[in-house]
Amino acid sequence: MSPRSSMFYIKTNRVFNNAKKYTWILVPLIALGGLFYPKLGLLVIPIMFTIMFLGFFKGKYWCGNICPHGSLFDRIMLPVGRNVKIPGLLKSRTLRVLFFTWYMYMFIQRVIKVSALWGSLAFLDKLGFVFAFNYLIPTTIGVFLALFVNTRAWCSFCPMGTIQQVTYKLGKLTGLNKKTDQRVTVAATEMCHKCGKCSRVCPMQLKPYLEFSDKNQFDNENCIRCSTCVANCPAGILSLQDTENAEKVRRSISLKGYETRKRFAAVVENIVRLTDDIVEYAFKFDPRGQISYDAGQFILVKIMDNPEMFRAYSVSGFDKRQGIIKVTIKVLKNGFGTTLIHENFKVGDTVELEGPLGSELTIDKNADKVLLIAGGIGITPFVPMVKDLLENSKVKGIKLIYGVTKENEFIYDDYFHALVSGSSRFEYLKTVADPGPEWKGHRGFVTNITEQMDLEGYKVYMCGPPSMARAAKKLLLEKGVQEQDIFIEAA
Repeated sequence: MSPRSSMFYIKTNRVFNNAKKYTWILVPLIALGGLFYPKLGLLVIPIMFTIMFLGFFKGKYWCGNICPHGSLFDRIMLPVGRNVKIPGLLKSRTLRVLFFTWYMYMFIQRVIKVSALWGSLAFLDKLGFVFAFNYLIPTTIGVFLALFVNTRAWCSFCPMGTIQQVTYKLGKLTGLNKKTDQRVTVAATEMCHKCGKCSRVCPMQLKPYLEFSDKNQFDNENCIRCSTCVANCPAGILSLQDTENAEKVRRSISLKGYETRKRFAAVVENIVRLTDDIVEYAFKFDPRGQISYDAGQFILVKIMDNPEMFRAYSVSGFDKRQGIIKVTIKVLKNGFGTTLIHENFKVGDTVELEGPLGSELTIDKNADKVLLIAGGIGITPFVPMVKDLLENSKVKGIKLIYGVTKENEFIYDDYFHALVSGSSRFEYLKTVADPGPEWKGHRGFVTNITEQMDLEGYKVYMCGPPSMARAAKKLLLEKGVQEQDIFIEAA
C-alpha cells in the first residue's frame, strides 16, 4: 500500500504568531517596490544579518516563523497552491550546493561592480537595486513552484536556508546554542501513534515520528520549527524544547497504559458493515502471545509500509481466549487511512497491529457511579467497557448517553439493550440531534440529557467529536463535576 500524493499531504494552518501573519508584505515591497525605489532593497541587509544570528542560536527558526517568503507561501499561497510531494531533485544536497554557489556568485559579482560607485550619490540606489533584484529571484521561483509543485518547494534549496544551516552547525560546534535551540520533542516515543500526521502536515515534508533520537528529539537540520506538527499531533505529545527541558518532559510523563505496548501479527478474520459508512473489522491473533488489554484501550493498525504508518482505533471487542480483537471504523470521505483500510483489507489478509495502548478511558472500577458519554463512532470503546464494568466491578450505577445525528446511525444498539435487560445497574439513554418524524426518543444533543441529571458522585468518560467533548465538559464543570473526574478521548 503506497500513499496517494494528492491525499497524503494535508493543507492546514501553519501560522502561529503575528509576525508570520504579516511579514509577507515585505515581499512585494522589496522585490517589486525595490525595482522602482531601489533603496527599499537595502531592507534585505538587516534581514540577512538576522537570518545568520537566528540560525546560529535556533537553526531554521527564521524560515518557519518570520521569513517574509515563508509567510507568503504559508499564508497567501497555500490555499491556492499545490501541496503534493516535493521532487527529490529539489531536496537534493547537490542542487542545494550548486544553486547556493551560483546565487552567491552572481550576488557578489553585482556587489563588487556597485562598490566602484562608493561615495557617489548613486551608490545606495545601485546597491539597493542589487538586493531587490536578488530578492525577486526567490519570489519568482518560489511563487511558480508554490502554484505548480508545492508551497514550500523553494525552501528545499533556498540559499538563505543554507546559510542558516551553516551558522547552526557553528552554534552546535561551539555549544553556545544549547539553551536556545528548541527542537520538536516527543514526550515519550512509547505514546506515539505512528499515524504520520506530523509528516503529512510538515511544510518541509520531513518525518519526525520516524526519526526521534534517544533523547526524544527531532534532530533533522531541515526542520523549520514552525510548530505545525505540534499543533496537529492527535496524541498531543509534541512540543518545542531545548535538550534540558526535553529531558524534564521525558521524566515527568507517566507511561501508564503504554508500558505493555507490543507489535504483533493478526489475520483479518471478519468484516461486517454496520451502517453505510461504519465497518467492524475482526482480527485474529495468536492467543498464546502476551497481549494484555484493559477495557477502554486502543490499538494501532498498520496501513502503509513506506513510510511506515498506523492508525489508532478504539478496541470494540476483545476475546483473549479466542485470540480476537475488533475495531470499528467510520469510512470518511477522502479520509487517507480509512480509505486505505476500506480498499485494501480483505478477509484472510495478514496485518500488523501494535498495542493495546492508552489509559484515557480505562475506568476506575472502585468508582461509586460512572457516566459514559458517546457521540457517533465514539461509542466503540464503550462496547467492551460496559460489559467489563458489569462483570468485573462493583460500580453501583452505570449510565451511557449515546448521541447521533440521525436515528439510523446507532450501532451496537441491540447489544446495549441486551445489557440493560441483564442488569439493573446499567441505564442506556439515546438521543438524536436531527430526528425524523417517526423518532419517539430523546431529541437534541448529549448535553441536553446531561443537563437534566444529578451528577454528584459520578466519574465521567467521554469519546466523540471534539465539539461534543468541549460542550459536554463545559457543562459538566458548570454542574460541579471536578475536572479530575472527567476523562476524554477524541473519536
